[in-house]
Amino acid sequence: MDVLLVEDEDAIAEPLAEALRREGFSVSRVSTGAQALLAPEPDLILLDLRLPDLDGYEVCRTLRSRSRVPIIVVTARGEEVDRVIGLELGADDYVVKPFNLRELVARMRAVLRRSAPAPEELEAPIRIGSLAIDARSRQATIDDASLGLTAKEFDLLAYLATDPGKVFTRRRILEDVWEMHWIGTTKTLDVHVASLRKKLGDPTWIETVRGVGFRLRPTP
Repeated sequence: MDVLLVEDEDAIAEPLAEALRREGFSVSRVSTGAQALLAPEPDLILLDLRLPDLDGYEVCRTLRSRSRVPIIVVTARGEEVDRVIGLELGADDYVVKPFNLRELVARMRAVLRRSAPAPEELEAPIRIGSLAIDARSRQATIDDASLGLTAKEFDLLAYLATDPGKVFTRRRILEDVWEMHWIGTTKTLDVHVASLRKKLGDPTWIETVRGVGFRLRPTP
Protein backbone atom coordinates (compact mmCIF):
# COMPACT_ATOMS: atom_id res chain seq x y z
CA MET A 1 0.00 0.00 0.00
CA ASP A 2 1.27 3.45 -0.95
CA VAL A 3 1.21 5.98 1.91
CA LEU A 4 1.79 9.71 1.56
CA LEU A 5 3.22 11.18 4.77
CA VAL A 6 2.69 14.94 5.04
CA GLU A 7 4.96 16.08 7.87
CA ASP A 8 7.41 18.99 7.99
CA GLU A 9 9.46 17.89 11.03
CA ASP A 10 12.33 15.62 9.98
CA ALA A 11 12.71 14.26 13.51
CA ILE A 12 9.18 12.86 13.29
CA ALA A 13 8.86 12.07 9.59
CA GLU A 14 12.05 10.08 9.05
CA PRO A 15 11.68 7.50 11.85
CA LEU A 16 7.94 7.21 11.21
CA ALA A 17 8.46 6.58 7.50
CA GLU A 18 11.10 3.95 8.27
CA ALA A 19 8.86 2.25 10.84
CA LEU A 20 5.95 2.12 8.39
CA ARG A 21 8.20 0.63 5.70
CA ARG A 22 9.10 -2.14 8.16
CA GLU A 23 5.36 -2.77 8.50
CA GLY A 24 5.13 -3.34 4.75
CA PHE A 25 3.95 0.08 3.55
CA SER A 26 5.49 2.01 0.68
CA VAL A 27 5.99 5.54 2.03
CA SER A 28 6.50 8.84 0.22
CA ARG A 29 7.06 11.95 2.32
CA VAL A 30 6.40 15.62 1.61
CA SER A 31 6.88 18.51 4.01
CA THR A 32 4.42 21.16 2.78
CA GLY A 33 0.74 21.43 1.97
CA ALA A 34 1.49 22.51 -1.58
CA GLN A 35 3.57 19.39 -2.17
CA ALA A 36 0.80 17.25 -0.74
CA LEU A 37 -1.72 18.71 -3.18
CA LEU A 38 0.63 18.06 -6.12
CA ALA A 39 1.67 14.53 -5.13
CA PRO A 40 0.37 11.46 -7.01
CA GLU A 41 -2.66 9.95 -5.30
CA PRO A 42 -1.65 7.25 -2.80
CA ASP A 43 -3.73 4.57 -1.09
CA LEU A 44 -3.73 6.53 2.18
CA ILE A 45 -2.59 9.94 3.46
CA LEU A 46 -1.15 10.72 6.90
CA LEU A 47 -1.63 14.46 7.27
CA ASP A 48 -0.11 16.77 9.87
CA LEU A 49 -2.16 19.92 10.49
CA ARG A 50 0.74 22.23 11.34
CA LEU A 51 2.42 22.80 7.99
CA PRO A 52 4.78 25.66 7.09
CA ASP A 53 2.82 26.97 4.11
CA LEU A 54 -0.86 25.98 4.22
CA ASP A 55 -3.30 25.28 7.01
CA GLY A 56 -3.70 21.52 7.38
CA TYR A 57 -7.47 21.84 7.57
CA GLU A 58 -7.52 23.52 4.16
CA VAL A 59 -5.26 20.82 2.72
CA CYS A 60 -7.66 18.18 4.07
CA ARG A 61 -10.66 20.00 2.62
CA THR A 62 -9.03 20.33 -0.81
CA LEU A 63 -7.90 16.70 -0.92
CA ARG A 64 -11.36 15.47 0.06
CA SER A 65 -13.10 17.68 -2.51
CA ARG A 66 -11.32 15.91 -5.36
CA SER A 67 -10.62 12.41 -4.06
CA ARG A 68 -11.96 9.65 -1.82
CA VAL A 69 -8.47 8.57 -0.72
CA PRO A 70 -8.49 7.78 3.03
CA ILE A 71 -7.01 10.57 5.18
CA ILE A 72 -5.76 10.14 8.74
CA VAL A 73 -4.90 13.38 10.51
CA VAL A 74 -1.79 12.99 12.69
CA THR A 75 -1.26 16.07 14.82
CA ALA A 76 -0.46 17.54 18.21
CA ARG A 77 -3.83 19.31 18.22
CA GLY A 78 -5.73 17.10 20.63
CA GLU A 79 -8.68 19.25 21.63
CA GLU A 80 -12.12 17.82 20.91
CA VAL A 81 -13.01 20.78 18.68
CA ASP A 82 -9.93 20.06 16.51
CA ARG A 83 -10.97 16.42 16.15
CA VAL A 84 -14.51 17.37 15.18
CA ILE A 85 -13.38 19.97 12.62
CA GLY A 86 -10.93 17.53 11.04
CA LEU A 87 -13.54 14.80 10.74
CA GLU A 88 -16.14 17.24 9.46
CA LEU A 89 -13.75 18.31 6.69
CA GLY A 90 -13.48 14.71 5.51
CA ALA A 91 -10.72 13.03 7.49
CA ASP A 92 -11.37 9.34 8.12
CA ASP A 93 -9.59 9.22 11.46
CA TYR A 94 -7.62 11.44 13.84
CA VAL A 95 -4.49 10.46 15.78
CA VAL A 96 -2.93 12.74 18.39
CA LYS A 97 0.82 13.00 18.91
CA PRO A 98 2.55 11.40 20.68
CA PHE A 99 1.04 8.14 19.49
CA ASN A 100 1.79 4.45 19.68
CA LEU A 101 3.03 3.03 16.36
CA ARG A 102 0.97 -0.15 16.74
CA GLU A 103 -2.18 1.90 17.27
CA LEU A 104 -1.42 4.05 14.22
CA VAL A 105 -0.81 1.00 12.02
CA ALA A 106 -4.01 -0.62 13.31
CA ARG A 107 -5.97 2.52 12.44
CA MET A 108 -4.37 2.69 8.99
CA ARG A 109 -5.28 -0.91 8.23
CA ALA A 110 -8.81 -0.42 9.55
CA VAL A 111 -9.32 2.63 7.33
CA LEU A 112 -7.93 0.79 4.31
CA ARG A 113 -10.24 -2.18 4.96
CA ARG A 114 -13.25 0.09 5.13
CA SER A 115 -12.31 1.88 1.91
CA ALA A 116 -12.23 -1.37 -0.06
CA PRO A 117 -15.50 -3.31 -0.37
CA ALA A 118 -15.40 -6.96 0.65
CA PRO A 119 -16.34 -9.54 -2.01
CA GLU A 120 -19.65 -10.31 -0.34
CA GLU A 121 -20.59 -6.64 -0.62
CA LEU A 122 -20.27 -6.62 -4.40
CA GLU A 123 -23.96 -6.99 -5.16
CA ALA A 124 -26.88 -4.97 -6.45
CA PRO A 125 -27.28 -1.49 -4.97
CA ILE A 126 -29.57 -1.08 -1.97
CA ARG A 127 -32.60 1.00 -2.96
CA ILE A 128 -34.84 2.80 -0.51
CA GLY A 129 -37.23 5.05 -2.39
CA SER A 130 -35.15 7.56 -4.32
CA LEU A 131 -31.98 6.62 -2.40
CA ALA A 132 -29.53 4.12 -3.93
CA ILE A 133 -26.40 2.84 -2.19
CA ASP A 134 -23.90 0.96 -4.36
CA ALA A 135 -21.20 -0.91 -2.39
CA ARG A 136 -19.32 -1.80 -5.57
CA SER A 137 -18.65 1.80 -6.57
CA ARG A 138 -19.04 3.17 -3.03
CA GLN A 139 -21.47 5.74 -4.36
CA ALA A 140 -24.78 6.92 -2.95
CA THR A 141 -27.34 8.77 -5.05
CA ILE A 142 -30.77 10.33 -4.73
CA ASP A 143 -32.75 10.46 -7.97
CA ASP A 144 -29.49 9.41 -9.69
CA ALA A 145 -27.65 12.50 -8.38
CA SER A 146 -24.45 11.71 -6.47
CA LEU A 147 -24.39 12.75 -2.82
CA GLY A 148 -20.62 13.28 -2.81
CA LEU A 149 -20.05 11.44 0.46
CA THR A 150 -16.75 11.07 2.25
CA ALA A 151 -15.54 7.52 2.88
CA LYS A 152 -16.78 7.59 6.47
CA GLU A 153 -20.12 9.14 5.54
CA PHE A 154 -20.65 6.35 3.01
CA ASP A 155 -19.72 3.70 5.59
CA LEU A 156 -22.24 5.15 8.04
CA LEU A 157 -25.06 5.44 5.52
CA ALA A 158 -24.43 1.94 4.15
CA TYR A 159 -24.39 0.56 7.70
CA LEU A 160 -27.75 2.11 8.58
CA ALA A 161 -29.13 0.88 5.26
CA THR A 162 -28.39 -2.74 6.11
CA ASP A 163 -31.64 -2.74 8.07
CA PRO A 164 -33.85 0.32 7.36
CA GLY A 165 -36.07 1.12 10.30
CA LYS A 166 -33.85 -0.67 12.82
CA VAL A 167 -32.51 1.50 15.63
CA PHE A 168 -28.72 1.22 15.96
CA THR A 169 -27.29 2.37 19.28
CA ARG A 170 -24.53 4.94 19.37
CA ARG A 171 -22.11 2.45 20.90
CA ARG A 172 -22.91 -0.18 18.28
CA ILE A 173 -22.39 2.29 15.43
CA LEU A 174 -19.06 3.49 16.81
CA GLU A 175 -17.87 -0.08 17.34
CA ASP A 176 -18.98 -1.36 13.93
CA VAL A 177 -18.34 1.65 11.69
CA TRP A 178 -15.35 3.18 13.48
CA GLU A 179 -14.24 -0.21 14.85
CA MET A 180 -12.83 -0.79 18.31
CA HIS A 181 -9.69 1.20 17.45
CA TRP A 182 -11.72 4.43 17.59
CA ILE A 183 -10.98 6.71 20.53
CA GLY A 184 -13.20 9.73 20.96
CA THR A 185 -16.59 11.01 22.03
CA THR A 186 -19.91 10.28 20.38
CA LYS A 187 -19.90 13.87 19.13
CA THR A 188 -17.97 12.50 16.15
CA LEU A 189 -21.04 10.45 15.25
CA ASP A 190 -23.30 13.50 15.56
CA VAL A 191 -21.06 15.44 13.18
CA HIS A 192 -21.27 12.71 10.54
CA VAL A 193 -25.03 12.31 10.94
CA ALA A 194 -25.51 16.07 10.55
CA SER A 195 -23.36 16.09 7.42
CA LEU A 196 -25.23 13.11 5.97
CA ARG A 197 -28.60 14.75 6.60
CA LYS A 198 -27.43 17.87 4.81
CA LYS A 199 -26.21 15.93 1.79
CA LEU A 200 -29.36 13.79 1.68
CA GLY A 201 -31.33 17.03 1.39
CA ASP A 202 -33.93 15.97 3.94
CA PRO A 203 -33.04 15.52 7.63
CA THR A 204 -35.85 13.00 8.13
CA TRP A 205 -33.92 10.37 6.15
CA ILE A 206 -31.98 9.66 9.37
CA GLU A 207 -34.12 9.65 12.48
CA THR A 208 -32.78 10.24 15.99
CA VAL A 209 -34.14 7.95 18.70
CA ARG A 210 -33.46 10.04 21.77
CA GLY A 211 -31.22 8.38 24.31
CA VAL A 212 -30.61 5.37 22.05
CA GLY A 213 -29.21 6.07 18.60
CA PHE A 214 -30.22 6.42 14.97
CA ARG A 215 -32.14 4.65 12.22
CA LEU A 216 -32.55 5.12 8.49
CA ARG A 217 -36.11 5.87 7.42
CA PRO A 218 -37.54 2.60 6.06
CA THR A 219 -39.92 4.20 3.54
CA PRO A 220 -39.65 7.41 1.46
